[in-house]
Amino acid sequence: MQDFQLTILGNGAAVPTAFQNPTSQLLQYNSHRFLIDCGEGTQIQMIKYRKSARKLTRIFISHLHGDHYFGLAGLISTLHLYGRRQPLHLYAPAPLKELLDLQFKLSDTHLMFDLVFHGLPESGLIYEDKKITIETFPLKHRIETHGFVFREKPHQRKLLKDFVNTWHPGIAEMHQIKTGADYVNSEGVLMKNSDITLDAPSVRSFAYCSDTAYDERIIPFVRGVDLLYHEASFDDAFADLAGEKFHSTARQAAMIAQKAGVGKLLLGHFSARYEDPSHLLTEAREEFENSLLSHQGETYDI
Repeated sequence: MQDFQLTILGNGAAVPTAFQNPTSQLLQYNSHRFLIDCGEGTQIQMIKYRKSARKLTRIFISHLHGDHYFGLAGLISTLHLYGRRQPLHLYAPAPLKELLDLQFKLSDTHLMFDLVFHGLPESGLIYEDKKITIETFPLKHRIETHGFVFREKPHQRKLLKDFVNTWHPGIAEMHQIKTGADYVNSEGVLMKNSDITLDAPSVRSFAYCSDTAYDERIIPFVRGVDLLYHEASFDDAFADLAGEKFHSTARQAAMIAQKAGVGKLLLGHFSARYEDPSHLLTEAREEFENSLLSHQGETYDI
């Protein structure tokens, strides 16, 4: 089974503190290394937690508030200094390309690799390969803001070794069996697929909701995911402020998780006023028991 792991590099809100960094996450799937948001200091966090920036394949930026992308130009510049040659794909709101082009122009930086920019649509599929799909969807914030969903594609069934060793099916037949077909052996006996294969592993999924007000319109996009990361900037006492700032409380994040039927909820994007955000977890668990606080440097299996 392929690795599918999320490492929290930063889980703070807009103002960095001595105890939390601005938002950034590293999602590892198979050979992919996906960076999700890139707040100030992200590359330092990668060094601290021994996550190689050289192995990054794609970067996803949710929106253009600085705590979600101020670390990006520095990270790209470092990859240039490392001598990177392979292309790096960047998915972000369209205006970010103009900003990066200007930064590199004014610093007379000519990247040694192709930075392939993909402007984000409002919603829909933005990446797909043989094993995974990535979709974006709109969040409710002061400016254009995107969520992301990473989903494995369905796995094939696994052939039983005893069946293969006894009946020696051909390559084409094995492929058909893996996709659910029955098999007629050399004696003319029909062998049911369920008798000659093992169930395929369950598909796994992760959804990322960065800055957003409480908005039930996101539920269809994140329904049933194994792990949902949802911002929880405030506690109940600041619910009115959360609405004014287009952010969410921990309780509201949990309400989304409960209504979407997700497996686990991971809280983050904590306001700088909370050096210890453990009470946010208490409030969230009153709505959705399977809630967790994110911790910088911690890796979560999906």
